Amino acid sequence: MTRSTGTTTWLDLGTTDLAAAKTFYEQLFGWDFEDTGEEMGHYHMVRKDGALVAGAMSVAGMTCPEGDPLPSEWGVYLAVDDLDARLALAEKHGATVVVPAGDVGAGRFGVVLDPSHAVIGLWQAGGLDGYDFSGDPGTPVWFELMTQDFDKAVAFYTDVFDFRPTPLTTEMDDPQSRYVTDAPGQEASSGICDVAGFFPADVGSFWRIYFCVEDCDATVDRVKELGGALLDGPIDSPFGRIATLADPTGASFQISAVSQAVPEGGAS
Repeated sequence: MTRSTGTTTWLDLGTTDLAAAKTFYEQLFGWDFEDTGEEMGHYHMVRKDGALVAGAMSVAGMTCPEGDPLPSEWGVYLAVDDLDARLALAEKHGATVVVPAGDVGAGRFGVVLDPSHAVIGLWQAGGLDGYDFSGDPGTPVWFELMTQDFDKAVAFYTDVFDFRPTPLTTEMDDPQSRYVTDAPGQEASSGICDVAGFFPADVGSFWRIYFCVEDCDATVDRVKELGGALLDGPIDSPFGRIATLADPTGASFQISAVSQAVPEGGAS
């Protein structure tokens, strides 16, 4: 295991229309999709210029435990050292196991619903550590949990995934908002954001993903051309010009033009 427990290590897209999703992301980010075959349920490995970016699979016809159809959405996985032990620890601290421990050859995985009702995956590496981090356009650069129960979420990820919660404050922060990263400084790979009172309660808690782009507004325009939608933004921040988007099947994601970051105190 080369990534410490709690580090964001994998992401995948579950989509109701895999063909449409492939066309969209191929044209938006220049991704290549590699079908792993029938034995692996036609799970696709996604690459950008040869580097591993993510996974993708069809969820068409699949239902959640309540019987509703699974929507198109991006999922996040955190690295763990011992899957079975961490799943047991997650249950001990109030999570519900929704996908029990499974073996896919390159590693072992499971999925839980955390105590704030956000879905999070666990990945114990075998032959695959996870995605290749480069920070290049078209690749993931940040992950965050948007939670309706901040205190409960911070305690859970600390107890189960060894988070070292570190407050993140900037001049653009609302004085009533709370945000912590999973580790200090350059060690951080994700954040936890308190959205209670900002997002409607029925939106719930959820993880989201940021992909790097060169130009935020141009990418927003391209998403619209390809049949996607702008959900929020663009807005300027010290971390890049960012926007929230949806692909044509409804899966939402964020983009960040890191090169367009606005320094604290405004543009120089």
